Amino acid sequence: MRPLDGLLVVELSQFLAGPSAALRLADLGARVVKVERPITGDASRQLTLANQVMDQDSVLFQTINRNKESVVADLKDPADLARVQELVRRADVMIQTFRPGALGRFGLDYAGAASLNPRLVYASVSGYGDVGPWTNKPGQDLLVQALSGIAWLNGHGADPPLPLGVSVADMFAGALLTQGILACLCRRGITGRGGLVEVSLMEAVIDLQFETFTAFLNDHTLLPSRASDHGANAYSAAPYGVYETSDGYLAIAMGPVPRLGVLIGVDELLAYEEPSSWFERREEILQLIANRLRRATTRHWLDLLEPADVWCAEVLDWSRLVGHEGFNALELTQNVTRPAGPSMTATRCPIRIDGEILKSPLGAPRLGQNRGGLE
Repeated sequence: MRPLDGLLVVELSQFLAGPSAALRLADLGARVVKVERPITGDASRQLTLANQVMDQDSVLFQTINRNKESVVADLKDPADLARVQELVRRADVMIQTFRPGALGRFGLDYAGAASLNPRLVYASVSGYGDVGPWTNKPGQDLLVQALSGIAWLNGHGADPPLPLGVSVADMFAGALLTQGILACLCRRGITGRGGLVEVSLMEAVIDLQFETFTAFLNDHTLLPSRASDHGANAYSAAPYGVYETSDGYLAIAMGPVPRLGVLIGVDELLAYEEPSSWFERREEILQLIANRLRRATTRHWLDLLEPADVWCAEVLDWSRLVGHEGFNALELTQNVTRPAGPSMTATRCPIRIDGEILKSPLGAPRLGQNRGGLE
């Protein structure tokens, strides 16, 4: 038995944020019924990455919607709307990602859904919340990264703003939504009443930046200062950074600069005794370290630094990552079956319950596959 066995989740969402939250609830045992529009369904069915399509749907859709059911409903059709409302009456959780106010005309906003089912946990994801000038702006990951300042934390000093290479706003918002849902379910177990959980992509990305953003909030003169090279955090002192070696790259986290100088044989680093200088003179320290590390292999430096308890790691690309014994020991992937066509490889739920790895080999449904789900 999984923790959420017996719970019913109704999902009226598309793309990544809402579906990722519903996916995690499904991984934890909930029955998730995905309500999709006729003909096209969730828009991410056609949202491909690297032109990957399998069994008529994008691999992206199949990855984030595995282990769910799919029903088709036109909310403008009174009969379909009545069936969806009945499903909401029986549900434990409803997840929706419509633009603010859009579901009100169907009686499926929070007030309407709560009147149908006072025990319902109603979870909503928007781009920027329901107040302010950004309310009607498209809630899209790249746009949120651009507005939130996070693109200016990535890269080096001379680089233009660099968005992260993953949909970080969507996925982090989905994780926060899941936390809120589980918290309200816990409260419902005590009080018997449901609740409203609201998350926006913008709030999620601002929260994701709290470590560095808090420094700025308390001193507005501290604009993010990316190192000109080898840096990895706008406010972290040397030696924090990524360095080229003779055959690859090495990441080094925090540690006393003079001690590192002794280990790698750079006498000039011994002069930086004061920890305050490790940030104030970061550029020159990083360059001294970089000049030394590129003279030998990554393996050479790991063999030297790791036994001395210096926090460091080789920088792996994905092809080397999936072949590493550390990756394989974690059993991070699973084989997912499809209603028709070949199976596919996907990531698994990253949560373990009672020592058990949670895998859900059932693939994403075809559009409208579970016709009886509205009955």
